[in-house]
Amino acid sequence: MNQSLWISKTGLSAQDTRLATIANNLSNAATVGFKRDSVVFEDLLYQIRRQPGAQSSQNTQLPSGLQVGTGVRVIGTQKEFSAGSVEVTDKPLDLAIVGRGFFEILLPDGSTAYTRNGQFQVSADGEIVTARGMVLQPSITVPEDAQTITVSSDGIVEASIAGQAAAQQLGTLTVTNFVNPTGLQAIGSNMFIETAASGTPTTGTPGTQGLGSLEQGALENSNVDVVEELVSMITTQRTYEMNSKVISTADQMLQFIAQNL
Repeated sequence: MNQSLWISKTGLSAQDTRLATIANNLSNAATVGFKRDSVVFEDLLYQIRRQPGAQSSQNTQLPSGLQVGTGVRVIGTQKEFSAGSVEVTDKPLDLAIVGRGFFEILLPDGSTAYTRNGQFQVSADGEIVTARGMVLQPSITVPEDAQTITVSSDGIVEASIAGQAAAQQLGTLTVTNFVNPTGLQAIGSNMFIETAASGTPTTGTPGTQGLGSLEQGALENSNVDVVEELVSMITTQRTYEMNSKVISTADQMLQFIAQNL
């Protein structure tokens, strides 16, 4: 009887983790460049009471045997890097990657992180930075007298300077991709870092070698589908209720035994 209690306990724990993941997805439904998480489950070990294929007599074998499962657990979460919708903002430093790839960001400790969030600004030193002040790589400095900034689809950054007829080229942006983006480690602030599972980064010109091109004056929205998350939340709630019902039923059976034996 205790076995059903422990099996249902694993189900409750797994659904609680799934609900937390759904809550995180919904809370970031309006976060630029956010990629939704999905939970991966696996069943636990089985108690093999009668081995499938074992001899039931001298001339016959068991066709299926007797195997009793012990529950479920969350084996991992997986980032889904499907593209979000592109929203036009008309801000010159808002950049969206149309296709595969990430912007490269220099962290304060000198290491590198990667993001799909293209909401950039200009720092006091004229460098293009994130909203948290971290520098976009390759580093590009905007002159104080720059009037307009233009970013081409292949990453060429130019600025029109007061008193100059021709635009001045400030540098070239690159896009970085990974063989397995789902293997990246999320560190918050819309950023990821490289891991052994993601593979080594490949950096190149936007729009070439399978890399996405850049779209100036636009941002990539979160790829969270609110309706899908709400349906998943209802499914999670009902599954949680059913596991709770199993615990309640097991408790009633134990109560019956205690009172009548």
